[in-house]
Amino acid sequence: MQISIHHMVQTLSRAVDLVGVTDVYHGRRVGIISVEVGRRMGLAAPRLRQVFEAGLLHDCGVSSTVEHTLITGEENGVDFSSHCQRGAAALSQFPPLASLSSIVLNHHTDWAALPAENLRAEEAAITSLVHLSDRVDALCSGHYRDESLLLHVDAIRSRISAGRGRQFSPDVVDAFLAASRPEAFWLLLDVAYIPQYMQDMEAASRPLVGTLDELRAFARLIATIVDGKSHFTAQHSIGVARLARLLGELRGFEGEHLAKIEIAALLHDIGKLQVPDAVLESPRALSPAERAIIKKHSFATYQILRQVGGFDELARWAALHHECPSGKGYPFRLTAEEICEEAAIIKVSDVYQALAQKRPYRGPMPPQAILAELKRMAAAREVDETLVSLVAQHLEACHEAAVGEG
Repeated sequence: MQISIHHMVQTLSRAVDLVGVTDVYHGRRVGIISVEVGRRMGLAAPRLRQVFEAGLLHDCGVSSTVEHTLITGEENGVDFSSHCQRGAAALSQFPPLASLSSIVLNHHTDWAALPAENLRAEEAAITSLVHLSDRVDALCSGHYRDESLLLHVDAIRSRISAGRGRQFSPDVVDAFLAASRPEAFWLLLDVAYIPQYMQDMEAASRPLVGTLDELRAFARLIATIVDGKSHFTAQHSIGVARLARLLGELRGFEGEHLAKIEIAALLHDIGKLQVPDAVLESPRALSPAERAIIKKHSFATYQILRQVGGFDELARWAALHHECPSGKGYPFRLTAEEICEEAAIIKVSDVYQALAQKRPYRGPMPPQAILAELKRMAAAREVDETLVSLVAQHLEACHEAAVGEG
């Protein structure tokens, strides 16, 4: 199985942007601004691609909705270092995107404070470019919904100009002022035109295909970001993937098929990035409105993953982890005959791992108690009975896979 590296980048960008909940285009807008200003700087096509991807992924260390609100607003008193460090560390572990890690690490560092000994002149300029683009979108954010942005352009340009030579590179500020003079620059940031811009950037890119191992590493990168949303879900996706792989092996799957089950399991909760922190970490029973919010996440997973070329099968496996043999699951209300075994494996793995972890409303459950709950669910046709029997036969190994390290 092969997949475009550029598709991986756009998938990660869409996932990270979900954290905005009501404004899910921050990363894409920063990427667009970076390219438009970069063109005025005379950057060559490979560098433009780099600044585009750096813009798309600059906030990949953010999975908390509270943190996202803080860092995409005004800068006063906000600590930016944590998410910069998390994002840089995550990208450094994925070789195709490791070159972006220093940009992500420093994308909130003022021009005058950039560590010159660690950054080449061009890399420092690109880092300042992403910093400026991020702040431009933050200044615009209050004006998208009421379509008043063009009324505030002069004020935004003045705010950015005031940071010339201190907050931002003088060359970058000059390029921004030139690029942002036409109304078309600002209109590109309208939600109606962003998809076309993304398509145009993709069409202009040289194809770069990743291997199955790179795809697995990429899925682990996304899983790390998703699991970082709450300390209650730390290692959840990783544990689900380990257990799904084990159950797949026990069911006789092997090779690429088995790897695809593992990858789908790693990505199953990508849609949860859009769930507000307060809902995910609620210590009490969820209200009907909160349950409705939670129920959106598996469909969001499907919509994100199905946009990746060649990912249709994996998208369904990942998105069906709340479907039930009884037909009472969500989001598609599938019957037992319509739920493939790969999705059923991820469902059982998800339930097992969640029960084995501490949650706001209970402690972690021991293996026998988890098995008892799985048997109850199987009797109620909430999970696949055959897979529960398989867990019972290999309970110790399943528990180790669900809660083990790495």
